[in-house]
Amino acid sequence: MIRRTLSKLTLLLIIFSAACTEKSSTEEQPATIEFSGIEFNMPSIQEPVIPDYAVSITDFGAKKGGKVLNTQAFADAIEAVSKKGGGKVVIPAGIWLTGPIHLKSNLELHAETGALIVFSDNKDLYPLVETSFEGLNTWRCMSPIYGVSIENVAFTGTGVWDGSGDAWRYVKRSKLTASHWKKLVASGGVVNEKGDEWYPSEQFRSGMENADQNIRHDLTTREEFQQIRDFLRPVMVSIQNSKQVLFDGPTFQNSPAWCLHPLVVENLIVRNVTVRNPWYSQNGDGLDIESCKNVLVENCNFDVGDDAICIKSGKDEDGRQRGIPCENLVIRNNTVFHGHGGVTVGSEMSGGVKNMHVSNCTFIGTDVGLRFKSNRGRGGVVEDIFISNIQMKDIPTFAISFNLYYGGISASEMLAAGGTEKRSDMLPVTEETPQFKDIKISDIIVDGALQAVLLQGLPEMNLENISLNNMILSADQGITIVDATGVKMTDINIETKSSDAIVMYDVNNVDVNGLDFSQNGGEGISINGSRSAHIFLKGKSEKPLSDLVSIGDEVDKSTIKLK
Repeated sequence: MIRRTLSKLTLLLIIFSAACTEKSSTEEQPATIEFSGIEFNMPSIQEPVIPDYAVSITDFGAKKGGKVLNTQAFADAIEAVSKKGGGKVVIPAGIWLTGPIHLKSNLELHAETGALIVFSDNKDLYPLVETSFEGLNTWRCMSPIYGVSIENVAFTGTGVWDGSGDAWRYVKRSKLTASHWKKLVASGGVVNEKGDEWYPSEQFRSGMENADQNIRHDLTTREEFQQIRDFLRPVMVSIQNSKQVLFDGPTFQNSPAWCLHPLVVENLIVRNVTVRNPWYSQNGDGLDIESCKNVLVENCNFDVGDDAICIKSGKDEDGRQRGIPCENLVIRNNTVFHGHGGVTVGSEMSGGVKNMHVSNCTFIGTDVGLRFKSNRGRGGVVEDIFISNIQMKDIPTFAISFNLYYGGISASEMLAAGGTEKRSDMLPVTEETPQFKDIKISDIIVDGALQAVLLQGLPEMNLENISLNNMILSADQGITIVDATGVKMTDINIETKSSDAIVMYDVNNVDVNGLDFSQNGGEGISINGSRSAHIFLKGKSEKPLSDLVSIGDEVDKSTIKLK
């Protein structure tokens, strides 16, 4: 009897142990996101796996109120969960002042509702590190949130992370009201001789003197960079060479430079996130996804000082040597308010960008809606881009812009400096020649813009295979196409105020079918440039197209077909 009882007990223990093992195994299985209806083979994305263990920063002496520096409390909390194999660090409601936070693998930072994490403006807390900024290898101050070669990292909750960016950035007078400028100058810092730029310190001003778009190419050693450290403002969140990274819920704001910068990250999810930067913030990008693979960005809101959602892969020789493209991206259901670009590719695209799906996004008052930019010297190929179901309202410049002569300034600043039309001699094609091809854009509504569409390639490397379908466009100016091959436009309804509906210059193999346009003044369509050829036009107007099309004398008219 005793033996039988023990046998039953042993059996029960075995069954219970197996059940627990099965449950534990199930709990540890990573969640994955599957995709359907994407134009390319989009791999599933694995979410971070965070062990079921949690601590609060208050367990390690953190004091709220925004006066006590809690850097050590954050570090101790992260170290505690790390020793357990990972887990969640909870930031409760309150204002929490801290220095930089070093991320580790298997870590979730959960900012509860009402939590405001403010990073100290004491620059001495942010030592110089070798990193990449604006696509180039250089030295910068350590980011407030910093992680390298980590896995399974998550930012959750609905709290707010503030980068104290106003202590780092310079400001252009033209971007502020008179009263705001006066208050800024009175706060300290340095104003340049022209009186149109304010710098946080004399060291910042000195560092900027020989800079090329925020990079000092003339300096090489850490000691040299240390002399201008105030100028070396960091991105707010830097996560490099990592896997399984999740942002879900929080607000990130007031970054010193770019806000969120995942660099060479595989399996990246950014959802339900708000990114806010002052509209005057220089280089105040929202999300810069650089050389990443398998990416989802959805249900996010951006109101920033530069590009909102930006896709990059390194700049010039540094980017080509890295040789890691940005690939397999799904960007959907996002809203962008102020920003230089709603969804942007480039200009740092030297490693290439491929397989990108963008859909169901809304841009309201965004400087440029869909923005593609590069320049000679970049190299790299941008290809297999699919964009659909985009709504735009009150766009100050271009609703859709491809600009292969990008000069490092916003579209508004470019227009103020004299416009967009560029003409240049054909140069030899080399590894430094950027290429944009195989791009489909459809189902677009634009209610108000300075110009509906700008497609501007290079004479030696035309934009190639660009498809525009099913668009309702209302803008002051229409569609300009320069140095492009294989442009197809179908069912385009365009209303302009005072210019041609379509202007073409040195284009080849263009097929326009189902064009419906109205304009006040100007021709309907103008075709110029000695390299323009093989153009087919079919409109919906009751008037003959021959009455609405102007063809330059240098164009071979036998290759132009009107119907």
